[in-house]
Amino acid sequence: MSGTRLSLSLASEAQTRALADRLAAVLGAGDTLLLDGPIGAGKTAFARALIQAAQARAGLPVEDVPSPTFTLVQTYEAGPFEIWHADLYRLGHPHEVLELGLDEAFELALCLIEWPDRLGDLAPADALRLTFGPGPSDTARTLDLVSADPSWADRLSFPAAKDDPDA
Repeated sequence: MSGTRLSLSLASEAQTRALADRLAAVLGAGDTLLLDGPIGAGKTAFARALIQAAQARAGLPVEDVPSPTFTLVQTYEAGPFEIWHADLYRLGHPHEVLELGLDEAFELALCLIEWPDRLGDLAPADALRLTFGPGPSDTARTLDLVSADPSWADRLSFPAAKDDPDA
């Protein structure tokens, strides 16, 4: 497969937050992250950390980031762009994505999509899919990052954070 594939083991919540911070530095408007994995795999915790890291990087107050399970979409300011955090678990058909305005948000905002299988063929072709799985402890996770778009390879080749003792 041409494109990008990276597999990580995240031993702790601190490592998950550190990864979210590093990703926040390379993401912007027009990027879409498809957050896959079973209930409790860490999708919302990762999205929360990424949103808060992006806000901090933009010099904005860090907001509380609730799960969008019931609201379906929450939006956040992150300096020069908006972040859309969507949980599509309760959608019954891909056409409902259009009613939420996600098709336009894919072009104009950073989109974090939980339960991306509900998008059907509406998922952006250049999206980065993050598949979370359980790790060997309660706070550990496995994470596979995959995209058909090879440009993600350069964007994901960041060094480990020096201030993360678990990295």
